[in-house]
This record gives sequence, structure tokens and C-alpha cells, in this order.
Amino acid sequence: MGLEKVMHPRSVAVVGASKAETKRGYQAIRMLLDEKYEGKIYPINPKEDTILGFSCYSSVSAVEGPVDVALIATPASTVPAILEECGRKGVSGAVILAGGFRETGEAGKTLEEKIIFVAKTYNIRLIGPNTSGMLNLIDNLNLVGIRNVPRGDIALLTQSGNMALSLITEAKLKSSKGFSYYVGVGNEADIKFHEYLEFLLHDEDTRAILMYVEGMSAGREFLQQAYITTQKKPIILLKSGRTDTGRRSAGSHTGALAGMSLVAKGAFKRAGIVVIDNSDELFPVAETLSSCPPLKNGRVAILADGGGHATIAADILTEYGIEIPELSNKTQKKLLEILPAAATVTNPVDVAGGTDADPSLFADCARIILKDGAVGALLLVGLFGGYGIRFAQTLSLKEEDAAHQMGKLVKKRNKPVVIHSLFNSEHPHSLELCRYYNIPVYDSLDVACKCIDALNQYGNYLASYHAKTNFVFDWGTKAKSEGKQIIEHAIKEGRTGLLEHEAKRLLRIHGCSVAGDQLATSEEEAICFAAQIKGPIVLKVVSPDILHKSDAGGVKLNLKGIEHVRVAYSQIMENCKRYNPGADIRGVLVGPMAKQGLEVIIGTKIDEQFGPVIMYGLGGVMVEILKDISFRVLPISRFSAKSMIAETKSSPILEGVRGQSPYDQKALVNLLLQVSDIIESYPEIAEMDLNPVILHYDGLSIVDARILL
Repeated sequence: MGLEKVMHPRSVAVVGASKAETKRGYQAIRMLLDEKYEGKIYPINPKEDTILGFSCYSSVSAVEGPVDVALIATPASTVPAILEECGRKGVSGAVILAGGFRETGEAGKTLEEKIIFVAKTYNIRLIGPNTSGMLNLIDNLNLVGIRNVPRGDIALLTQSGNMALSLITEAKLKSSKGFSYYVGVGNEADIKFHEYLEFLLHDEDTRAILMYVEGMSAGREFLQQAYITTQKKPIILLKSGRTDTGRRSAGSHTGALAGMSLVAKGAFKRAGIVVIDNSDELFPVAETLSSCPPLKNGRVAILADGGGHATIAADILTEYGIEIPELSNKTQKKLLEILPAAATVTNPVDVAGGTDADPSLFADCARIILKDGAVGALLLVGLFGGYGIRFAQTLSLKEEDAAHQMGKLVKKRNKPVVIHSLFNSEHPHSLELCRYYNIPVYDSLDVACKCIDALNQYGNYLASYHAKTNFVFDWGTKAKSEGKQIIEHAIKEGRTGLLEHEAKRLLRIHGCSVAGDQLATSEEEAICFAAQIKGPIVLKVVSPDILHKSDAGGVKLNLKGIEHVRVAYSQIMENCKRYNPGADIRGVLVGPMAKQGLEVIIGTKIDEQFGPVIMYGLGGVMVEILKDISFRVLPISRFSAKSMIAETKSSPILEGVRGQSPYDQKALVNLLLQVSDIIESYPEIAEMDLNPVILHYDGLSIVDARILL
């Protein structure tokens, strides 16, 4: 069932309506009146005859007309019975304000499961519980209680009422932008984040979606929908719970599952979401992305009336990976025709006092700069907007004229302009005009640069989303019968993991480059297999009861000659029986020592929010020490596999250092794709750990493989 009736109700029943002004049941009705909501309002309170001029009803079922949405402002324990009544009445949706559900522990979780069951039985869509409410500013529907919310084209989804209040206050004080909708998502008992994204994608009044997330219960579905939504509308997201302490706080606050920061952040970015780390950047970035066209070529010009701010801006943008290109000779020549000889016109452009007597020159400079084909966006930094305040009031008109001209330029060139102004807090009319023309203005240079970075991120995504995965995971579609047999045999034996030779066989079936190990069940077999190997030999115990072979003394390396193999086999058996007398020892793997190279690790696990994920990084003990790793939600594309490798700090090593040949990155990319296929093939696999994989100049060797079911 869609969300149209829930988000655009023509009638609202307020369950728990009250005459007490401090109660939500009173405030909700008062707000609907004050905001001039045109739909029907039905107060539900069996003890009152009228509230604020409306006739009261003893129950939802007593209302004579249809009810689209019920705002439930009663304690958690009463909610199941109220929902039953709403169901019998045919109510489409309910906004459940009360806390006391799964965020409080097992008893609350049981209560939440009960309301979910009732809602599904009667096809009632739930917002919350544990929500601050919902706003629809198109229909003047205010079920939150925050007054004077500015109207605009940004939709707001959060799991914190205080964050919503903070963002709404910021919009009122510092922006001309406002909101189309606000939803306090709460515990996501029924309506999930991705369902709101789908609704907002098709909503004509929304240009951007702003999110504060503590955790989500349907992470993969969210990524799938975000991948679709971001191709049309930007999503800006701040995720808390990035630390252990933060995750505990998020869990107690909303009952949400806050996943690993690296996994979540990487997944969101791959879905085209602009991820924000600092709360004071959240609304400015949303404002910018809802106002400006995306940056299409990653190149920005800086126009300043002072060298200090220009230099700082250049440093910040460069650190974001944005290019500050030198302007063409033609552009520089035209700038010098209108600026003093002392001006710097390469990029950043410093007007060197040229605008002191006539700040409208900023618009002339902007026109020349934006015409340059190398420039994708303009960042104006310094005093603009304050010339009439600092120097002479007559200059205000010239600044206003410049604002008009720059506004027309943005539309003509379809290139974003962002302004940093030291006088933003003074609210000069020239800066208000800039906002009218969808030129965002900020008093923080760091925030202004972050907004340029967001435009660049979104532009890069739109240019390459076709190369990214859509996060659809088709279990079992690539399974091979021989691979199924290996897994079924292990499960039949009651094992929760494959033995190493089984794991390597499964890898080999899917085309992975695995050393030619053979399972010897006797000393004579081990010697026979060893005789077939040229060069040093490795022996490793095979036992479902010994996962950490080295700890048990079950590994012997660099063996040379038959006698060394004989002695090593005997020692492995003795060591392992001493380590675990009852261990089921199936034999010993006999294989060649892998030639030297670079050790890397590839692993997979099931993330509680997003499902199967894959990890890549330096292998061996280095992965524990350096933690130089990258994650992706599976399945991955070749594009994703390459970017996974490239984003690790150690990636330059693969290119070869100090005269060494480059390592075989193509083989590494292929292995990442093969692992992705394997996980997609067999839903029984819970974890895979290939550590180490030794990367050579030509090919690679999977030395150790562990697969848990």
C-alpha cells in the first residue's frame, strides 16, 4: 500500500485529544487550526464533549466520516487496542508518538511486534513509534507542533526530534530555503526509510532529501531505492553511531541497528548519497544541492577580494580533490581589462582592491570566469554583501545590481555559484537577492567549500552511476552443482564451516587461482604427493575441530626433501593430538610453498543492516596493525572492485616501488569479482576469509581459505 493517504490525509483523528494546553493531544489540534489545515479534524476523547470548538468522539469507530490518519498521543500500552479500532474503521495510517517500544528492551520489543501484527492485519501504515510526528507543508498538515516552519523544497527525514528542530531553526535564521515534508521516522516499525525515498522521488514539491540516521532496519532495500532516487534528486545524509559509544546511544534512542561506519559510509556513497560528517554542514549542503546544478567537471574558480581567504579556500578545495585550474589566456586578458594591474588573474582571482569603489565588478568578473570552458563552478569569497556596510551605503545598490547579474549568469551558464561572505549575519539585501536566485551564501569558508565538494560528489556520481551496482543480490543464480555438493556435504556432517581443501576446491570451481594442494590421509600419501612437487613444500592439518592451525602446531613450512616431509607429518599429528586429543583429524594438506609477493586479504561477512559485504586490504599481520581496508556491499562491479583497491592507502605499493615491477592488479580485481559471485551463489556462506592472498607480478596465490556456513 502506498503512502499517498498517509502523507496527504484528508482527515485526521487525534487520539488522546485534550483540553490541557501542555498535552500533545491539545497542541496538535491547536496547530492544525492555526496552520489552516483544510481537512477534517476529529478529536478522540470519551470524557470531553468539545475541544477547541470541535465535537469529541468516544472512539475512532464513532466518527461518522472516513479517517485517513490517526495521530496517537496516548501511552505505549494503549496503542495495540487503539490500532485494532483504527483497523476496523478502515484508517489508512497512524502516527504513533509514544516511546517505550523496542528501544527500551525485550518487553518493548514484544509490544512493538504486537502493533506491527495489528497494522499488517488491517493494512494500516505506521509512522514511528517513538516519533516526534510528521509535517506536510504543502497541505498545512502539522502533526509535530513546531511553529513557523519555513516552506520550501527540502524533505527532512530524521530519527531525532531535536535534530529536526535544530535544522528547522537554522533554515529560519540563515536561509531562504525551507521544507516540503518532515517525518520523524522513529523505530521504522512499519514504514521504512526506503519507502519514504520512493514517495519523495515522485513528489513534485521536493527537490532534495535531507536525512539524519542512527540506523535502519532494511539497509539493502534502502540502498536499492537510494540508487534510483539519487539519479533524479540528491540525498544528503548524516549518520550517527560511527563509534562504539555512539552506537550504544543510537540503540538506546531509537532501537535501530547502527552498523559499521566503514560499511555504511561506503555503501551510502555508492548509492549516490552525499554523506556528511559534521552536523553544522548538513543543512547548508542540502540547501546548496537543492539550489544549484551539480559540478560537472571537478574544476572550480575562486574569486576573492583578499589573498588570505582565497588561499585558504584553494587549500580546502584541493584537499577535497577538486582542481583549481589556471584560467585561459583569453580569460586572464579580459579580467585584466577591468581590474587593477596588481590583480592576480590566474586562479584564485584576487581583485586587489578593484571592487572597493564598485562592487558590481564582481558580476563582470563572474561573467568572464564562468565563460571559461575549464571552469565548472565559481566560489566567491570575502566581503561581498558588506561593501555598503563597511565602506559607503551607496555601494549597496551596486552590490544588489551584481546579485541580479550573477543570478542571471547561473541560469544562463548552468554552473553553480557559491558565496562566502563575512557579512552574511548582517542580512544585507544583496545577499538575500543572491539566495532568491538560488546562489547559496555562508559565513563559514569551510562550510562554503564543503558545499562545493558536495556539488562535485553529486556531479561525479551522476556521471558514473551506470558503472555502479544497483545492490540487487540474486541468491543462488550463479551456483554450480559441484559447489552445492561441497556445502551440502558439510551441512550433512553437522559442520559450520568448510575444511580448507573443500574451501579451496569451491574457489577453484569458480575460477580462482588456488595452489594445487592435495589431501593426504597417511604419511605414505603425504610423501607420494610431495614427490610430485618441485621446490619447497607446505603441510597443513585438516580438521573441523582445529580452526587455528598454527596455534595447534599444525603447519610446517618450507620443507625440502622427502625426509623433511616424513618428520613434519609425524610432528603435526603429535602436536594436534596434544592440542586437542578428541579432534577429528581428516589428514594433512600437501602443497607447494607460494612464491614471494605482496600479502593481501579478502574477506566477506553478513552485515546486520546491508547483508553480504566484502573487505579488501593488506594481508597477514598488517591488516590488524594498519587497518588499511575498504568495504563494499555485495555484489560488486569491476568499477567497484577497482575503486576498492584504489581507496586504500597502500594502493601505490601495487604500482611497484623503487624500481620493482607493478603487481598484477587485474588478477586481484578478478578475484574480488569471483568472490562476489561465490557469495551470491551460495546463501549458506556466512563468512569467507582469504588471508593471505599473495599477489605476484604475474598472477596471485590463495594461500589460506576459510569459509564459515
